Amino acid sequence: MPGEARRTLAARSGMRSGCKSAPAGGRRRGRPKNECIDLEVVAAVLEGLRLRGYRGVTIEGVARQVKRARTSLYRRWPSKRHLVADAVVTELGTQPAPDTGSLRKDLKAAVRTLLTGFAGPLGKALPGLVADMALDPVLARMIREKVLVARRRSIRAAFERGMARGESGRRFDIELLIDMLTGPFYFRALFGHLPATPAMANAIVDYVMAIVRPRAVGALSLPQRNPRLGRTGSARAGSGVKRRSLQLSRRSR
Repeated sequence: MPGEARRTLAARSGMRSGCKSAPAGGRRRGRPKNECIDLEVVAAVLEGLRLRGYRGVTIEGVARQVKRARTSLYRRWPSKRHLVADAVVTELGTQPAPDTGSLRKDLKAAVRTLLTGFAGPLGKALPGLVADMALDPVLARMIREKVLVARRRSIRAAFERGMARGESGRRFDIELLIDMLTGPFYFRALFGHLPATPAMANAIVDYVMAIVRPRAVGALSLPQRNPRLGRTGSARAGSGVKRRSLQLSRRSR
């Protein structure tokens, strides 16, 4: 369920009489998970991140906001770090690249989750969360397993589908392509030197598609944004510059 839909559902779940616990199952021990409470907690965490940033979020404050005992939250989330990490999973989702039948559309869907996710409270939370990951190996491992592994698996499958359909060549390092596709969003969210925009998201997908598109060996042509060449140039423009340089060199001999 997308992050916005989860927050809407959590807001509507104020009438707790409508909340039901998930069935515990024959072998499950302990208190059954209550999805409505989870949604309320995640909504409170995201609201706290939006208003006060990562440092301003506390389990005590979240417990007060959702009108639950602090101990009930600690049973589900051992620390604030784990609580925020769960909110990250809820907000970004674990399947960012649905099978649309087109590699380009799959990749655009994937980067859109980062664009919208980091435009909200996650953008404020990310620097503090990354700093805590450096000091908390358990949290770092959990973020990798709950967020990165699942999301990268989804995007990897999109590239593999593209290869099977002939939309992409096969001799590429998919892990590196995933880094190229997603890295700029994390970089801009962390350093804040430039905003992440829809135009940027589209350009990233264009660059990646230009790299993986099947072509003759040595015929790579990347989209460029050189003011002298117009909005989108190509490798042909660069080869023209080389020809003119060669002509000038011959005249000077």
